[in-house]
Amino acid sequence: MPVDMPPARFEELVGDALDAVPAQFAQMMDNVVILVEARNPEEPSLLGLYEGIALTERMSDYGGVLPDTITIYRDAILDICETDEQVVDEVSITVVHEIAHHFGIDDARLHELGWA
Repeated sequence: MPVDMPPARFEELVGDALDAVPAQFAQMMDNVVILVEARNPEEPSLLGLYEGIALTERMSDYGGVLPDTITIYRDAILDICETDEQVVDEVSITVVHEIAHHFGIDDARLHELGWA
């Protein structure tokens, strides 16, 4: 049975996961915004999504663009968790996974590192 968690508590967990990102990486995150939404309308089971231009792909002409977006999907994560502790872990994994995409790390490498 999915976990029932107030949206504000879930957003706190996302904030906690962001606070746990090592300072040297957090300082390098450039032009990116983190959002929490209920579900991805096109892929309802998607846990998180990075949309933008990874730091490794930005060229010297990069500028004047809207921020990259990392979206964490609350209801999809709650659907796969049975306890609050599982939600904490899954939020942390999903946040790190999507931040890694911002740094240009693809899914194959994330699988190798155990963050998929």
